[in-house]
Amino acid sequence: MGWFGPTELLIILLIILLVFGPSKLGDVGGALGKAIRDFKRAVSVTDESPNPPAAKPDETKPGESKPGPTA
Repeated sequence: MGWFGPTELLIILLIILLVFGPSKLGDVGGALGKAIRDFKRAVSVTDESPNPPAAKPDETKPGESKPGPTA
């Protein structure tokens, strides 16, 4: 009771070949390969989000204090 052996896999592949035919299997294999390539490309693309906005001119630099309101 375990995984399929080589004989069982060969029989399954033969049945699939008979059902779909060699040309259809080639199309399915090509589409599957393209899908895997697209997935790998999407995973490897770095984050393309925009950079955080730059500091506004009225903001103070670290270590400086903001001037308080004068009355």
